[in-house]
Amino acid sequence: MASSHSSSPVPQSNSSDAFLKKEMDVAKRFRPVQSLPDVCPKEPTGDPSNLCDSPSLVVDQHRWTIYHSKVNLPAALNDPRLAKRESDFFTKTWGVDFVDTEVTPSFYLPQITKEHFALYQQEITPREKVHERCKNICPPKDTFDRTLLHTHDKSRTDLEQVPKIFMKPDFALEDSLTFNAVLPWSHFSTAGGKGNRDAASSKLLQEKLSHYLDIVEVNIAHQISLRSEAFFHAMTSQHELQDYLRKTSQAVKLLREKISKIDKVMCEGSLRVLRLSLTRNNCIKAYNKLKLMATVHQTQPTVQLLLSTSEFVGALDLIATTQEVLQQELQGIHSFRHLGSQLCELEKLIDKMMIAEFSTYARNDLNRPLEDDCQILEEERLVSLVFGLLKQRNLNFYEIYGDEMIITAKNIIKQCVVNTVSQIEEIDTEVVVKLADQIRMMNFPQWFDLLKNIFSKFTIFLKRIKATLNTIRSVVLLVLDKNQRTRDLEDTLQKNSVKDSTVDTEVAYLTHEGLFISDAFSEGDLPHVAADTTSQRNTSPNSEPCSSDSVSEPECTTDSSSSKEQTSSSVTPGGVEMMISDDMKLTELELGRLANNIQELLYNASDICHDRSVKFLMARAKGGFLEKLNSNEFVALSRLMEGFILDTEQICGRKSMSLRGALQSQANKFVNRFHEERKTKLSLLLDNERWKQAEVPAEFQDLVDSLSDGRISLPEKKTTATEERKPTEFLIVEGQKYATVGTVLLLIRIILEYCQCVDNIPSVTTDMLTRLSDLLKYFNSRSCQLVLGAGALQVVGLKTITTKNLALSSRCLQLIVHYIPIIRAHFEARLQPKQFSMLRHFDHIMKDYHDHIAEISAKLVAIMDSLFDKLLSKYEVKAPVPSACFRNICKQMAKMHEAIYDLLPEEQTQMLFLRINASYKLHLKRQLAHLNVVNDGGPQNGLVTSDVAFYTGNLQALKGLNNLDLNMAEIWEQKR
Repeated sequence: MASSHSSSPVPQSNSSDAFLKKEMDVAKRFRPVQSLPDVCPKEPTGDPSNLCDSPSLVVDQHRWTIYHSKVNLPAALNDPRLAKRESDFFTKTWGVDFVDTEVTPSFYLPQITKEHFALYQQEITPREKVHERCKNICPPKDTFDRTLLHTHDKSRTDLEQVPKIFMKPDFALEDSLTFNAVLPWSHFSTAGGKGNRDAASSKLLQEKLSHYLDIVEVNIAHQISLRSEAFFHAMTSQHELQDYLRKTSQAVKLLREKISKIDKVMCEGSLRVLRLSLTRNNCIKAYNKLKLMATVHQTQPTVQLLLSTSEFVGALDLIATTQEVLQQELQGIHSFRHLGSQLCELEKLIDKMMIAEFSTYARNDLNRPLEDDCQILEEERLVSLVFGLLKQRNLNFYEIYGDEMIITAKNIIKQCVVNTVSQIEEIDTEVVVKLADQIRMMNFPQWFDLLKNIFSKFTIFLKRIKATLNTIRSVVLLVLDKNQRTRDLEDTLQKNSVKDSTVDTEVAYLTHEGLFISDAFSEGDLPHVAADTTSQRNTSPNSEPCSSDSVSEPECTTDSSSSKEQTSSSVTPGGVEMMISDDMKLTELELGRLANNIQELLYNASDICHDRSVKFLMARAKGGFLEKLNSNEFVALSRLMEGFILDTEQICGRKSMSLRGALQSQANKFVNRFHEERKTKLSLLLDNERWKQAEVPAEFQDLVDSLSDGRISLPEKKTTATEERKPTEFLIVEGQKYATVGTVLLLIRIILEYCQCVDNIPSVTTDMLTRLSDLLKYFNSRSCQLVLGAGALQVVGLKTITTKNLALSSRCLQLIVHYIPIIRAHFEARLQPKQFSMLRHFDHIMKDYHDHIAEISAKLVAIMDSLFDKLLSKYEVKAPVPSACFRNICKQMAKMHEAIYDLLPEEQTQMLFLRINASYKLHLKRQLAHLNVVNDGGPQNGLVTSDVAFYTGNLQALKGLNNLDLNMAEIWEQKR
């Protein structure tokens, strides 16, 4: 780009730089303008006759070439293609990067500092001082200048008298307006019509014009006189200049003849070779361009062929590549002016086709038969669809799959119900049309089998969804990984570009110095620096290979750097290999969000299955069907639902609370009914209990034996041979005999049912603990009312509450107390640590039972105490010995022993009789003190000693009391 020297602005300067600037401007002003040497061959125009016309300095010196073109800098920088002004006018031609690019300093120009001018300043400083002194000494000789200035001002003043119209460059009397302005018509309107006045005006106008003419002539003469010396000098040197020009013309003519001969002999052939080589390369480029146009012309048929085989990714890649070729390689070709818009419409059509194809795939994948086959349906087709949808930035395709999941889940339940109902003869589908009504007509085994079938179908359904979504998610993650690796590669290349800046600077410098690389040479002959710029070219899509005899391989490649697509091979978890290109315009945030949404879709699938199962469960729960289930049926239902919940959690990796909440709700209702039934049953048993020792059937003994192994569970029913065993009188628990009533045996079984229910339904552990505590408290309080409170007299119709009833009640309570720690440990193992505070209920129950047992023992002692008080108050020390009073006492003691010995353990019997003996001694001592009988060895003392010996002998003769220390000496008052 060149510009005129006169149009370039020159910055003003001051001080000593002004002198240097002035000299440089003078040198530039008189430097002859030299055009660039014509060393480049001309572009071929297609005319064979003009191919040999090479530009020459001799022949074409007056011929206009491109090197004569000059454009001012503002016009060159004003780019009309830009829509708006950029931040700097330099960016309008050289782009945005022009401003931000750092210019590398030249390696061939030294860095100039102030030290380089130190020597010059040392030399010029003395001269400047001398010049200033001379300037002050010599007066200014400006007399002639003042005279010239005065004369110039005077002439300028005279010229100002002349009207401006005469000074205009377009002054012409032919113009009527100009003529009327110079010669007004008013002076010539009448030929002497107004007399002397008009004649005087005309004469005055003539004089005025004459005066103007004199002023102009005087100024012209003055100007000629000022330049007369130069004029005469030019005239005198004219002949000398003509001689010089004649000699110069002859020398130039001779030089032209010699140069013409040299041109014909030495340059014409070489330039012709270069021109032909350039023409050959241009023909090759034109041929390649035509081949590329033929390939682009086949784009639409090829896309239609790919779409017929559902190759959406290939069709999209072909469209994208063709669009880039149209914008870069074939831009401006008239025949392809509508192809770009047609490809855009075709791309929109492919979007709709992919969405419809994905909907069809989702429908076919989810509605195929639910067998034990979790293989992905047409994995290659799925990967291709997902990859195409990602390529088109259609990130909501997973919602289509979610909608199909909801529809399929409904259809699964409907199909299972229809298949089950068709096998049940009792249900007439023509009469009962609604599925909910058909479900309610099923009994529990039929409904349970249906629910089991639904759960199994849902499990396969979720596994199939997981496999499909994992494949989709793996495609998204592979694209995300590819983006991350591409970003890392770009960062690495950006770091390496700093190292290559040295080579780029050298190439830029060589180009700036005029060392151009000719286009006539093939690309294979280029230097290494230039060859690196074409190393990444790729061929156009679906183009045919170039023939080796006419065009080399580098020449066949297109030069579209922006259309390059680096592809990498990746393999999905299913083993499908796919190619991932770099044109996926998705950010890492979008891909990460899409992967999370796909994972969330798997969670939604689990929630959908649970929600449909809850609706199916609630449809059958109407009318209290689930609440009426027995324990075994509800436990089976609970285990089935728990198993399905665990399976879905294992498949999807997240808990779904809807079905678990429904199960908990039904479990709570079941626990309420379970507890109320058993509490009512226990109440009826207690109200009908006569508190007599019951025989222990073999099954209860087996039940107790199973508890001794440390596990609480209801034993299975045994064979008939085992059931023929006779019942026993006592219940053997860890070697101890327990005499019980029938209610306690059933209570033990009820307690085990509570524990077994906790094992079967862990979610109701806390509720069961509370209800079991309530049951044990109810038994304790109700048995206390019936036995100690004598409520059995009115409820059952007993005549009296005997000591045997009391002892049997105490032993039954002891049996329950024996199992409370075992029950407590059973619940403790199934509670969370934060729920251990609930175990305090068992501690309170233990205390209540021990207090009850102590009250029964106190009641037995109180019975004998009242007897002693009644008998000993009438005791008299007299013959015969033993007295009737002591005989009655020993008889009642024997009856008491007979009543409780077989019911209570030996140590408890001994402790009870020790307490009874203490009461006996207290009453006897009080009576002896009342009778004034002392231990003095007298007759009365002997009688009392004989009675006491009789009492001691009879008491120690009872079973288990022979070693009892009665300590009868305490009946006597101690002497002080």
